[in-house]
Amino acid sequence: MLKQGEKIPALKAMLSDGTELDLSAPGQPLVLYFYPKDDTSGCTKEAQDFTLLADEFAKAGVKVVGLSRDPMKKHDKFIEKYGLKVPLASDEDGTISDAFGTWVEKSMYGRKYMGMERATYLIGADGRVLEAWRKVKVPGHASEVLKAARVTA
Repeated sequence: MLKQGEKIPALKAMLSDGTELDLSAPGQPLVLYFYPKDDTSGCTKEAQDFTLLADEFAKAGVKVVGLSRDPMKKHDKFIEKYGLKVPLASDEDGTISDAFGTWVEKSMYGRKYMGMERATYLIGADGRVLEAWRKVKVPGHASEVLKAARVTA
């Protein structure tokens, strides 16, 4: 699990807008939010909340990217269906979520399984973790991240 002040390892992500992002040197402050699955209620709400604030993040000079293990084709459908304004990254092989410690054991109805923990990282232009939110609850989260981004980024 990456903590505040730590440098992101050399990791690159392909984004839904066709660009490649170097997480270890993003060149501008970056909000990277990890979410379990496209087109589910909580994940849709979170993506919509970040979309509603996309212009405010841009004014603050902060890029926002959502990441799950869903394939890019599923991301494209998700973006189109809800008119999302933030690019999404696919981590199908789990390299990025493993490095960030967001692929964790979960439990539902007594059954244990591996899944994505809802987490958000605010990363500096130099690739250092400025702030991290783990076990995120969706309501109000995007606003909280924007507030922190305006102060620390």
